[in-house]
Amino acid sequence: MVATAAAASVAVQDTSSPRNIVFILTDDQRFDGLSLLNDYFETPHLDTLAEGGVIFEKAFVTTSLCSPSRASILSRLYAHTHQVLDNSTPMPTEVPTFPVELQAAGYETAFIGKWHMGGASDAPRAGFDHWVSFRGQGVYVDPTLNVNGRQVERLGYTTDLLTDYAVDFLRAEHDRPFLLYLSHKAVHSPFTPADRHRGAYRDRRYPEPASMADSDANYRGKPDWVRAQRDSRHGVDGMYAGRIGFDQFVREYAEALMAIDDSIGRVMDTLAELNVLNSTLLVFMSDNGFQFGEHGLIDKRTMYEASIKVPLIVHCPELLDPGQRRSEMVLNIDIAPTLLEAAGVPVPDTMHGLSFYPLLTGATEEWRDTFLYEYFWERAFPQTPTVVGVRGDRYKLMRFHGIWDRYELYDLDTDPREMNNLLGDIRLETQAGAVDRQIAARAAPAVADVFARLSRRLDEILAESGALDEPTWRRVTER
Repeated sequence: MVATAAAASVAVQDTSSPRNIVFILTDDQRFDGLSLLNDYFETPHLDTLAEGGVIFEKAFVTTSLCSPSRASILSRLYAHTHQVLDNSTPMPTEVPTFPVELQAAGYETAFIGKWHMGGASDAPRAGFDHWVSFRGQGVYVDPTLNVNGRQVERLGYTTDLLTDYAVDFLRAEHDRPFLLYLSHKAVHSPFTPADRHRGAYRDRRYPEPASMADSDANYRGKPDWVRAQRDSRHGVDGMYAGRIGFDQFVREYAEALMAIDDSIGRVMDTLAELNVLNSTLLVFMSDNGFQFGEHGLIDKRTMYEASIKVPLIVHCPELLDPGQRRSEMVLNIDIAPTLLEAAGVPVPDTMHGLSFYPLLTGATEEWRDTFLYEYFWERAFPQTPTVVGVRGDRYKLMRFHGIWDRYELYDLDTDPREMNNLLGDIRLETQAGAVDRQIAARAAPAVADVFARLSRRLDEILAESGALDEPTWRRVTER
């Protein structure tokens, strides 16, 4: 199911030679975590990057959790196929990745930062000529790094140190095109700002979202688990086991983000010094979104907009007109095919993602109008159930598994804050037959029609992507 995308303005210039590529990934950065979109934040370098490039205003992840999303970025596959379903599972070595393919095509490749898939090991992974990483989540200060297989203890702030390695790689002699994959730890909790930024937001107060209030009116029609999660580690009343309050949580997050912004500035300045800023394809995004009190929640994992939506900026003045804001739904699984096409490397057809490279170059393309979201219940964080859903241009459907609770259906045109669940009056009954039949019988006809259409589309995407044939899905497809 596709919709015609509007054509971009004619690109300034394109070249046939392989492009240098810089891919920068942050951790848990909100979709509006830059001052160009949210004046609470101060991110002058990110703003400069966006003003000189393209912002995709509808960029999403297909699983809002660090490791599954990172595996999807690398592999262009949904989590149910690459099988990294939580934050501790190593990425299977047989899963193809874009760095492996770029390396095979002659690129010099470097990975610097947080890997996280199989966090017990920081050993170099396939596809990279140069490797700098750490185990698991790492630390913000004085990290131990694996530098090309050698353990190195470093003093300093991790965001700055990773940027040092990135700049050193860029400044090295390159006799072939390069891929730099800079993967930051920040801004993952517990948020630890650099000393130079500590206290920078002390006089600022983040406006609480309308859906944060603990009121019956606010939770009317929501599944029971949503309100119950307020007192959990990922709720505003029990944040990180009660170790931090909401105002401090937001301030320290914003202060930790300032070092990321500094890093962006240093990378751009280095590319400019080398006279390759205009020709390098620089892609910036986050591994998932992050909730700042929406529906009484923090963190991610849910299918609400603040959790699944991410910043995505593409910068390459030689290739695209600056200052564009695109409205196509672009996903984390689209990164790999896009970078491969930009490099002139054949894009395998055994993938779920689409290349949005033609959108950058001004072509008119058929584009998706729906996508699959999936999150699998984690024993370590049981407060969030398995959810399988579909988001379209207007409507969003969430089906929950492993619990007996309401489904959620939202009209994002009229209800962008997801306050009015169109299925909220239908509490599912265990003895009343299949969910589809219950909703068809009890919902208003227009709502029942939207639900049926989205439910069919969800099943189609699951079937098209092979999910229904895999053991992972045997426990989540019964209704």
